[in-house]
Amino acid sequence: MTTHTSATQSLSGGAIDPALLRFATAGSVDDGKSTLVGRLLHDSKSILRDQLESVTAASRRRGSDTLDLALLTDGLRAEREQGITIDVAYRYFATPRRRFILADTPGHVQYTRNMATGASTADVAVILVDARHGVVEQTRRHAAVAALLGVPHVVLAVNKMDLAGYAESVFGAVTKEFDACAASLGLRAVTAIPLSALAGDNVVHASRTMTWYTGPTLLEYLETVPVGDTVRRRPVRLPVQYVIRPPGAEYRDYRGYAGRLASGVLRTGDRVTVLPSGLVSTVAAIDILGEPAQKACAPQSVTVRLADDIDVSRGDLIATGRPPAPVTDVRATVCHLRERPLRVGDPVLLRHTTRTVRARVVEIPYRLDTDRRERHAAPDGLAVNDIGRVVLHTAEPLALDPYECNRETGSFLLLDPTDGATLTAGMVGEPFGVA
Repeated sequence: MTTHTSATQSLSGGAIDPALLRFATAGSVDDGKSTLVGRLLHDSKSILRDQLESVTAASRRRGSDTLDLALLTDGLRAEREQGITIDVAYRYFATPRRRFILADTPGHVQYTRNMATGASTADVAVILVDARHGVVEQTRRHAAVAALLGVPHVVLAVNKMDLAGYAESVFGAVTKEFDACAASLGLRAVTAIPLSALAGDNVVHASRTMTWYTGPTLLEYLETVPVGDTVRRRPVRLPVQYVIRPPGAEYRDYRGYAGRLASGVLRTGDRVTVLPSGLVSTVAAIDILGEPAQKACAPQSVTVRLADDIDVSRGDLIATGRPPAPVTDVRATVCHLRERPLRVGDPVLLRHTTRTVRARVVEIPYRLDTDRRERHAAPDGLAVNDIGRVVLHTAEPLALDPYECNRETGSFLLLDPTDGATLTAGMVGEPFGVA
């Protein structure tokens, strides 16, 4: 059930399915995140019998009479030895109401890149705080990363309420403090839930102790929060992955453009623009899984045929509405992922949807202090885990949407041209307000 995924795989993903919810968990060390995830999986009956038996035996070897739920999620030996989460682990489970992909991200500051990786495709960020400590520096950092990555919904999970006497006043004070932080970051959809992961209060089952709380449990919230509709209401963006030209005389005039719809609803007869060329045509036919269709909705994979014989290649973008103007000067906020610093003058490869072009870093105006939301000069470039601002010049024009309008066509990766390794994740546009 558990797999560890590379940054490249996660940041270049992003499929959105209304029946599927992607969510990420984040919290400081000792806030009880592993126990919360373990409780969620255990109480929703998403644990296989052999896994439960293995964790039960491990708990006994550690001298515990009860099940240590944190052992269900701390998959790496180093994680178990240190009692902290190190790597992003993706877990898949389902209830009768919805399917879930959970990105369990580390809380340590040196793993900020991992949190950014896990949250980059999330519909919901679950940010834990210890009820006894309230909002701390890491809480503000995690909220800032969620705001930066445009995560649509945030849950403030006020954990360890059992150690705070299950007091409503404690929950109220933590919520008030976080609301002020969220408002300054522009986070609007915040839901606060008081819970005890250790005792199981308000994780899957409603608390019998905190009767003053009448909102949903964490699982109820995750099962019902709406996702996906906004992506389909946006203009069509179809990155072309393959140009299909079947052999044989009967397909002499067939030319299809295949890819996955990043956003919007595409219909036959729609007027479309192909970028970066700017050529205009009309959708003549749509095929889904080899069958003709009158329309297709994001994130379906489709093959499109156009009414006009125009030049369309892999890496082009088929768009409706007001198409983005192709640019060669890219201004973006980035999170640097590699140990090797990113410096002015560095040659890189820029991968945007299905297109990869050569580029160069021409300016690094500043790096962000996410705790204080301040800008600082970056004369030595961006180090691993740094979030900052860059200006890039590309060898070929790119059709980029602002990240706040489209998370998929507004994001990109910078790659090392020598070995293809992922260096940096980028988001087109301005970051949240900073000093």
